[in-house]
Amino acid sequence: MRSRLELTGADGGAGTVSVFWRWWTAGSISGLGSAIGGVALPLTALAVLDASPLQMGLIAAAQYAAWLVIGLPSGVIVQRLPLRGAQLGADVIRAAAVGSIPLTWWLGELTVAHLVVTALVVSFANVVFDVANSTFLPEIVGKDQLQARNSLTSGTHATTSLGGPSLGGLIVQALGAVPTLLVDAVSYLVSAALLRTLPARRVARPDKWPPMGEMIREGFAFVVRHPVMGPGMWVATTVNFVCGVQYALYPLYLVRDLGASPGLVGVLLAADGVGTLAGAALTTRFTTTVGTARGLLVAGFVAAAGAFLVPWGSYAGFVLGNLLFSAGVVVLSVTTRTYRQIASPPELLSRVMATVRFISWGAIPIGGLVAGALAGLIGTRPALAGLGAVTALAPAIWLFSPVRGRRDLPDVTAARR
Repeated sequence: MRSRLELTGADGGAGTVSVFWRWWTAGSISGLGSAIGGVALPLTALAVLDASPLQMGLIAAAQYAAWLVIGLPSGVIVQRLPLRGAQLGADVIRAAAVGSIPLTWWLGELTVAHLVVTALVVSFANVVFDVANSTFLPEIVGKDQLQARNSLTSGTHATTSLGGPSLGGLIVQALGAVPTLLVDAVSYLVSAALLRTLPARRVARPDKWPPMGEMIREGFAFVVRHPVMGPGMWVATTVNFVCGVQYALYPLYLVRDLGASPGLVGVLLAADGVGTLAGAALTTRFTTTVGTARGLLVAGFVAAAGAFLVPWGSYAGFVLGNLLFSAGVVVLSVTTRTYRQIASPPELLSRVMATVRFISWGAIPIGGLVAGALAGLIGTRPALAGLGAVTALAPAIWLFSPVRGRRDLPDVTAARR
């Protein structure tokens, strides 16, 4: 079975470059809309529906719950589906789901349950879209450019995370939380229009696909037994658990504990984007200087320090903690994602990416649910402090892995033997 994508219409370097920038532009626009919506959705729950800590945890968990349901099969699904069609369908579904919130609100029927269901629908569409996107990039970018392109996409995400919450907070203050969600819905439609111009995937299909369970097990076994990808997956799982905690509790912490206004909430949340942007800009130079293996260990310690500072009870502690946490996480993410894209056999790539995201991103809704329940019992700040300490497991995992003592991660040819 051939696994290499053939991009119809991408004739040589110039065509491939054009494809990459269209792909990047689509992701940038929808990313900005999502960053704006990421402020508007929790503020809708808090300001319009007076949601409780547990309800905020449910909304945060629903945004990533699909990874627990279809995370593993998504790699096989993407391998069998038309790539462009899967991405387009996901964008249209997300636009319709998010757009239903303002419509229901105008009709006077908006409830917390509706927000949870919408978050679930968007979550399922996100799974298919994200796996398809991560599979597509290595096919249009040479291996020597992958880390730079991954850093660019992480930097772009940081820029949208930086500008999006601030812009979202201002729009919410001017128009209200619910109407602001229309911006997110429109961004998905613009993304779909751009992705429709991408070349279709042509893959030589076998007469009969192997059973889905067999294909899933093959990808899962490859990741778990790999000396770098296995520990990297568990590191990502611990970090994403803490991210789920933060998604659920940050709006509560800022609004109810620190007394921030909607506009200030957007500005404070933008600290995550600053840290991500700094991490993305420095990742390649940093890992070249200290080594990829050592860089992962240092990044784990930096992220843990940031999680420790966030709940100090001040705006300064929140901002500084977010800067360090997000910078450390993006170095971990870019380095390990690039390694997976290079070291995975092409026919396994979509299943490798799906396996890692099923395990690691599946921790996000669990973190959100645990955080919401714990905050209701002991308060938001103690919950942030206690659950944030889980980040310390990230450097510990690297220290007890085959990566310990190495300057760089093992080369690709060794990884594939």
